[in-house]
Formats: sequence, structure tokens, C-alpha cells
Amino acid sequence: MIEQSHADVAVVGGGVAGMVAANRLAQLGVLAMVLEQGESERYLCNSRYTGGTFHICFRDVMSDENALTQAIIESTAGFVPRALAVAIAVDGRRLVRWLQDEGARFMKASGAEYHRWVLAPPARSRPGLDWEGRGGDVLLRTLEANLLRRGGSVVRGARARSLLIADGQCRGVIAQRGGQEIGCRTRAVILADGGFQGNADLVKRHICARPERLKQRGAGTGRGDGLQMALDAGASVVGMDRFYGHVLSCDALVNDRLWPYPYVDSLATAGIVVGPAGERFVDEGRGGVYIANAIAQLADPLSATVIFDESIWEGPGRNGLIPANPHLPAVGGTLLRAHSLEALASELGIAASALASTVRSYNQALEAGTLISIAPLRSASRYPPRPIACAPFYAVPVCAGITNTMGGIAINEHAQALRTDGSPISGLYVAGAAAGGIEGGPALGYVGGLAKCGVTALRAAEHIARACGATPIAA
Repeated sequence: MIEQSHADVAVVGGGVAGMVAANRLAQLGVLAMVLEQGESERYLCNSRYTGGTFHICFRDVMSDENALTQAIIESTAGFVPRALAVAIAVDGRRLVRWLQDEGARFMKASGAEYHRWVLAPPARSRPGLDWEGRGGDVLLRTLEANLLRRGGSVVRGARARSLLIADGQCRGVIAQRGGQEIGCRTRAVILADGGFQGNADLVKRHICARPERLKQRGAGTGRGDGLQMALDAGASVVGMDRFYGHVLSCDALVNDRLWPYPYVDSLATAGIVVGPAGERFVDEGRGGVYIANAIAQLADPLSATVIFDESIWEGPGRNGLIPANPHLPAVGGTLLRAHSLEALASELGIAASALASTVRSYNQALEAGTLISIAPLRSASRYPPRPIACAPFYAVPVCAGITNTMGGIAINEHAQALRTDGSPISGLYVAGAAAGGIEGGPALGYVGGLAKCGVTALRAAEHIARACGATPIAA
């Protein structure tokens, strides 16, 4: 094993969380080394692909911290511990200002509240994957340049595999690089290698029995290495059965122009989503992330279909920066259209009477104001339901697009990894999507991936610096 000891802290993962943590450490006088498994200059990770929106529960990160704390707790139905909710709510605004000082540029992407702080240059308003020279790519390159200028380092092609634990404390990490083992003995380790969405075995164990029928909506590079290392060190995990993603055309599995955009959430939340027998199986009013998770739980995750009508196609179907209408059919996504529900059911291979009965029951409940009484109930507070009554009628066969897992290693408000008894593992920190307990839960509340990454990274770095008694240096 080759020993490398030229850093105070090893940061596993070179995405937004890892780069924010490493730069904040350097500002505070702590030398950081980033271990990144990708080998190329612009190694792939979800941070390269990000749309760049900094929000908290779809609210402006600059909003009142008490209101944001309550939003986090309410959206996750109390799943997130209050200390973590407060940490995100308080430091979201500080994160944005810190990134501005680092050279990041922001813009207002739309009139929506949650689009007030979006990385520039923005992603283009067209279907498919378009990341080079966009906000996430530019941010990572900016942060890496800052880190190198501050004396830090980035080791590419280094995949962390095990932690160095002595007397219950984390004192480094062992990585594989070019067929050799590299031992990095440090004062602390920050795990910032993302979720486990790219690990089919873990996805099968925790999220979906048939992971091959999900669409990787991100880079797919999060393989759960940090998760496994932390488990081996005695850490606990939380919320492993939830993920952040969207509802995609099932054609996205074979057509790269259909991911990560356009997704069809706006159609699903205005209409209904049915299974192979034409029955509803999810509360569409809970949003696209919730629906995507429900699709993943089906016996066959490719058996779901979104049903809607002309008014929805021409209304909510045009919502969003890259809306389903007109982009979905324009780039090859299946859009079935018929002048009756019976004819639509025939094209889908669903019993005509079953689909017609489902739509009739839904429409009657909507008109009578009794949607909360049907099974499954249909909530209306977030996404107003629309009747399916205006011919022609439409269907889009869909799949679940998984961007990143929500669950992971349990942490406290300082981003320290926690044991099963709730005590912190000295020297071991977790930032970003590798951490659990900040979003998800039974209500599948989405707090905001970039806010989660940045705030936990800042807090991990600052706690380490205090423990080291470091002296801040010029930024």
C-alpha cells in the first residue's frame, strides 16, 4: 500500500458537496485532499448534470428561517429531526452567498419562487442531456480551481474502499487507484460520494425489486461506497427506501433524448396514473417524486400509464421550462391519442370497461368534492386535479426516473456520522446525498438536493476546523 499523508482531511467525492467542503476547509486553514473516482478532467457526477436550482422545499432559500424550518418538517411529516431542519433553513442563504464569493453566478430562471436562485449559465430549454458549460459544470470547475489555488489537491481515478479506524475514531481512508492501494492517514474523513442509485444490488435491496426497469436520470456514478464504508465502521442509516426522481416516458430507457428532460410530472399530477389493469394506485396530488417512487414499487415498474385529456395536454402539459407538450412527441416519446376511452384502452391492452370505470369514478368524485374518499385518495392542496372529460384522450406509458437516493448515513447537525446509539463517530463526516434523514420519509418530502449538499458540506468543514483548532487563511 502506498502511503499518502499530505492532507489533514480526505474528502471522498468531487461533486458539489465534496468541493464545497474542501474549499471551506482550506479557507479555515485545514489542508484537504479530494479523492474522486472519475478519471477525466470533467468526471461525470450528478453535480455536472444538475439543473442548478437552489431552493428549500420549493421555497426561496432567502426566506425566513423559521418558515423554512417549518416547511421542511411539514413536507416530510416530521421525518427530519428539528436540528437538521434548522441547519438547512438557517444556512441555505449563507451557502448561496458563500458560493457567490467563490465565483458562482446565479440567475432567476422563471417567475416561480423556487427559481430565484439558479446557477448560470442555465441549462438549455430543450430535451435531453445538456451539461457541458452549464451551471453545474462551471461551478465544479470554478471550485476545483479555487481549491488548487488554496493548496488543496484532487486525486482522480481514486475509488475509496475502506476507512482507517483506530480506537473508535476515523483516521483516514484507503482508496484504489491504478491497481494499487493508497492509504491516506488524516485527521478526519468526509464522505461526499453521493447516493447509491448506481448500485443495482443496493437499489434492489432497498428501493425496487427490478432496478433494471428504472431509468438512471443522473450520472449513475453514486455506487454507495461511502455508505458501505460507514456501515463497516458502525454507522447507522436512515430512510433507505426513498429516492428523488421524476416520471419519465418509458421510451427514455432506449431514447437518450427523453432524459433527464422532458419529464411528465405535470401530466401525472393533473390527470391520473393507472396500473396494468387500468386501476389507480397512487395519490397523484402528492407530486412527481412521490409518483415515481410508487411506480418503482410496482411488481412491474414498466406497467404504469398516465391518462389525461385534451384540456390537460394543452394546459398543465405546457407547464415547466421543458414541458411535455410539445417536446415529448417531438423527440420520439410515445403519446397515444384516441377519441374515446374505450379506443385508448384498446391501444394500451387494458380492458375498456376497467379504464372507463376508473375515469368515471375519478370524475364523479372530483365533481362531488369527495376525492379524499376514493381509493387511493386524491389530495388537491399541492396539485389541483383536473377532470378527464374533453376528447381526445391521451396516454403516456411511463417509468420511474431515479436521480439520486434520499436515504443514507445518519448524521447530526454538524454532519457527523452517527452510530446506532446516536453517538457520533469521531473523525467521520457525511455531506450531500450520502447523508440520510434530511428528506424523504413516508411523506417523501423533497427538501432540495443542492441545498442539502452545500449546507452539510459547510457544516462538516467548519466542525472539523474547530476540532483541529485551525486558523483561517485568506480566501
